Amino acid sequence: MSHYGAFAEVYDILTSNIDYPARAAYFDEAIRRHGGSRGILLDLGCGTGSLSEELAALGYDVIGVDNSEDMLWAAQRKKLESGRDIAYICQEMTALDLYGTVDAAVSALDSLNHLTDYGDFCAAIAKVALFLHPDGIFVFDLNTCYKHREILADNTFVYDYDEVFCAWQNTLLADNVVQMDLAIFAEAEDGLYERMEESFAERAYTPEQVAAALSAAGLTIEAVYDEDCFSPPRPDSQRVVYVAKHRKEAADGNP
Repeated sequence: MSHYGAFAEVYDILTSNIDYPARAAYFDEAIRRHGGSRGILLDLGCGTGSLSEELAALGYDVIGVDNSEDMLWAAQRKKLESGRDIAYICQEMTALDLYGTVDAAVSALDSLNHLTDYGDFCAAIAKVALFLHPDGIFVFDLNTCYKHREILADNTFVYDYDEVFCAWQNTLLADNVVQMDLAIFAEAEDGLYERMEESFAERAYTPEQVAAALSAAGLTIEAVYDEDCFSPPRPDSQRVVYVAKHRKEAADGNP
């Protein structure tokens, strides 16, 4: 899994189309409509902190976790500008280690898809469950198998912004894994463009695989939604949202 060294420099430009306040409001609504509250919240795979900032603005005490120091430096700069009290920790999702429990957890923008080994995917979910309060809610989104096979697949995408040009080449591999190779040209202070390269992969998991991972972690699925709405997924949904919670018997300590 990539640690997003070069990519961190241009990530916010390439994701400038994302309405982070709206995404935060959606996650907040998903948490609260399933019995959660605005308490301590884990933002797993927080990246440059854009979503963390918006969730903090809604009243959550946010802990942002990411494995990229470069991404977290960008998040820290945003924190200094906003003055919001967000704690950032550099950790792998599979090695999550918090000081106590959290009331809610989110993982957005297909962060969990970056775990291309199913064992790692299950381990990350188990770690979240370990630190999630028994009444807590875990909301996460995933790119679907449909998106990997029909949209990303072996296609090339080009992003052309004033400061950044990016050629994004995908290669569809086995087990719904897409290898992503990026050539990035970013404008330097002297007006010239510097070339950077970044490579990473994502894996799409079937609903059955996701359900099994959640069950093994002692979590039950409260709902599955189409992206950023509260309607059921469609056969051609490109991203789905899972809402999970501790099973009552697991939370009570019963077998």
